[in-house]
Amino acid sequence: MAEGKSSANQRLTQVKDFLTSNKTATTIPFDPESTIFPSRKELPAIPGAPAGAAWVWGQDDFIGRLNLLTPTRVAAAGKEIKTGEIVPLNLPLDVPKVPAFHREQFEHEIKVLFPGVAYDDIYRLNTQSGTQWDGFRHFAHIPSQKFYNNTHGDDILGPTANQKCSIHHWSSHGIAGRGILLDYRSYAHKMGIQYDAFDYYPISYSELYACGKDQGLDIRPQSQGGDIKIGDLLFIRSGFVETYHSSTGDERAKAANRPHQLGAEDGQRWAGVAQEDKMLDWLHDCWFAAVAGDAPSFEAWPTHQDYHLHEHLLALWGCPIGELFDLEILAQKCRERNRWTFFVSSAPANVPGGVSSHANANAIF
Repeated sequence: MAEGKSSANQRLTQVKDFLTSNKTATTIPFDPESTIFPSRKELPAIPGAPAGAAWVWGQDDFIGRLNLLTPTRVAAAGKEIKTGEIVPLNLPLDVPKVPAFHREQFEHEIKVLFPGVAYDDIYRLNTQSGTQWDGFRHFAHIPSQKFYNNTHGDDILGPTANQKCSIHHWSSHGIAGRGILLDYRSYAHKMGIQYDAFDYYPISYSELYACGKDQGLDIRPQSQGGDIKIGDLLFIRSGFVETYHSSTGDERAKAANRPHQLGAEDGQRWAGVAQEDKMLDWLHDCWFAAVAGDAPSFEAWPTHQDYHLHEHLLALWGCPIGELFDLEILAQKCRERNRWTFFVSSAPANVPGGVSSHANANAIF
């Protein structure tokens, strides 16, 4: 009976698609060129996966929602390029000088080959210390200890280590598409909302919606009548970089050196996106190819819920998270032009077995 009902529903979907010129993703692996994808509440159960997992691109998939960056969508995003002006989105590799979460500081050494004639240089760095993409090996779904698409800790390190969810898969595919900026920090200033980006402050979906409206954007997905397109790359400016540049060296170091532990009592405290059901629905149902912000953790830290957005975005959905992006000039250019979408490209490091990567990202108007 259940199989008959499922078959009937599938036929009904096919008829609807024919009448509306859509393509609904119903069968795993999903076709990335689909125009309708399930909402978070409509996700099919996947054998062996935690509840709420969207491991929908096939058993051997390690790029997650980057699959949405198809040639068709990238070509459409290319139409965002009007003036050709390039805005780099990367902080210097030594910023923050003292990284958050007790990560190693960037070290740069000039190596002399022939004095006055030839030089090399040597970098020592933690890929999470500055402008970065969190790869799928970075953060697991904590209750199941499963990383994206059924990857485990033994796949990452140890005698059975392999290249499942390695960052080089992203590099092989590439990241390019339509970016969209929500400049929450400027909206907060305008509305008299005061908060310290160096402290816990959760930015709710309702606040982001109001921010978008103030910018002339409807941040709902197109399927609900909004302006967000499938495969968009989301950027949220929450104010960390602004606060960093306006703080003294001692203030920066004091914030970065606060004690770090997992849980609500963590001394590391940063403004970011709120952990709430509305936020989960929005982040999932827009089918972003990636999300990013200027904060050290993208989400408000520490979480005050029994989950992290990292678990959902990275492990359950395969959606890359960018952190510590420099959005200051981007926000200025967007505001001057009253234009909040642009073309964006990023070249993650081609490191087989790698966990994460600096972003090497540019926005182009």
